[in-house]
Amino acid sequence: MNFEEGVVILIDKPLDWTSFDVVSKIRNTIRTKKVGHAGTLDPLATGLLILCTGKFTKKIDEYQAQEKEYQGELVLGKTTPSCDLETEVDKEFDISAITEEMVRQNVKQFTGVIQQIPPIYSAIKVDGVPLYKKARKGESVEIKSREVTVSEFEITEIKFPIVKFRVVCSKGTYIRSLVRDFGAALNNGAYMSGLRRTRIGEFHVDTAEQLENFLMKVRKSKEVEE
Repeated sequence: MNFEEGVVILIDKPLDWTSFDVVSKIRNTIRTKKVGHAGTLDPLATGLLILCTGKFTKKIDEYQAQEKEYQGELVLGKTTPSCDLETEVDKEFDISAITEEMVRQNVKQFTGVIQQIPPIYSAIKVDGVPLYKKARKGESVEIKSREVTVSEFEITEIKFPIVKFRVVCSKGTYIRSLVRDFGAALNNGAYMSGLRRTRIGEFHVDTAEQLENFLMKVRKSKEVEE
């Protein structure tokens, strides 16, 4: 592979790795300066990460703008400041009055063009500083809502308090915010306990490589060249 000329790399991002960790590891292994990714995944999310090298980094915006699909899991009855497992539970709610039908009906108000406020624990920058850094310092920040499109929101399994779902959405959609608002709409609370990105446009995670496998192939090919 000619990484300088340009290659699209599909990686199944491992749990606990940041998207930048993956970019950095691949950049150091392939020894190519120009490497970028098309769409950040949180450390606690897994799944499809598109990386572009060399001249193909010009395609990043194009890929980033494409529709994305996720499979996720939420826990009803509890909230966390980060809306996921990164932070400890801060509030608990009684879910005994919530029925499966209420959960399934609830998705309707989160389908279509909706307004969404990104989570405070996110990489969005305010005054040049990522929100998560301000959140960890306990600073309060006014976050503007944004318009996003959720074209599909399907409940795939309910085993209270756990609800599994599938979402197809536009660029800029925060699934953690979707989960947070989903719980609030039930006059309750919810946080995201798992997330996997399965598709970006026509690229699917089934065709992605495990990071270690990809790195091993690159190292072997470099040994052959040397």
